[in-house]
Amino acid sequence: MFIKVVTLYVGAIIGAGFASGQEILQFFINYRHEGLLGVLITTILFSYCGGAIMYLATKYKSGSYQELLPHLMGPVAKIMDVISLVMLVGGLGIMMAGSGAVLHQYMALPINVGILLALTITIGVICGGVGRVLNANLILVPIKLLAVVIIAIIAILNPTVNTVDTAMEVNQTLVASHWLWASILYASYNMIVPLAVLSSVGKIIEPKIGIVGGLAGGLMLGLVTGLVTLAGLLFYPEIKNYPVPMLYMASVAAPILKTFFALLIWLAMITTAIADAHGFASRVAPQGGKLYKISGIAICIMVLPLTKLDFAQLVQKIYPMFGYGGLILMVSLVIMPLMNRR
Repeated sequence: MFIKVVTLYVGAIIGAGFASGQEILQFFINYRHEGLLGVLITTILFSYCGGAIMYLATKYKSGSYQELLPHLMGPVAKIMDVISLVMLVGGLGIMMAGSGAVLHQYMALPINVGILLALTITIGVICGGVGRVLNANLILVPIKLLAVVIIAIIAILNPTVNTVDTAMEVNQTLVASHWLWASILYASYNMIVPLAVLSSVGKIIEPKIGIVGGLAGGLMLGLVTGLVTLAGLLFYPEIKNYPVPMLYMASVAAPILKTFFALLIWLAMITTAIADAHGFASRVAPQGGKLYKISGIAICIMVLPLTKLDFAQLVQKIYPMFGYGGLILMVSLVIMPLMNRR
């Protein structure tokens, strides 16, 4: 179960934005070497909050984040519940948009084909219930984690020579005015999906296994984020011109593997789509059953209009908004476990 907790946590965060490199570009790489300091801050927050979620989930034997929020936030829980639902819906739409962008850019397939395939796989997994969600993560998360790590390492070992005029960088749009604030926002918006997913297994995970799994998952996420940031800095500022920076780095560093990596990153995006849909469905139907499946299918279909928007713009505009929405949650995750221990 330790591995399942780790893969569930990692799978909830490494989705369309992360695996494509677009998230890392916006929140870390654009801040140059200071972005590496931001990665360190984010790693600490990921590890602590992952352990805190599992501590609270196992303590209160939760079956959904709705059952956990009152213990975290008291009367503010209802507001956070609404914010969480909105963020899960928005995140799912971004995952679908990202899947279409990858297959279109690097496999020359129509955008709608990538979206339809992602939709079909996500619905298929959700229809199998929580057990299938856990098993899907157990298979897909190591694949996507390996893909991201391999691309980052190859890019680091085979850096390109900067050919873009650095004067172009002056007018870049940043997600936050300072690297520290960007790293905090990155961690805060990324807590919504893990909370929704990890809180759903509080009844079936042993406390010690859950807490260690949360800590280990956060550390793993931080290490991979650091690798991608370091690789991206070696390809900066060229990567700003591509909606899928990771595949740009892969195509330059190892052109022969471009199509293979495109497929792996597309699969990587599917896992967070599954996590978003599962988080929403488990909120509507904590006990599972037909309502869980119907809710999961319905939300997958409802987000399709979002996929018509530009993927890079979705990441740049919506994710920072999610970050502000998730700040209250992250502060609660930092404080409440300490208060409970006292």
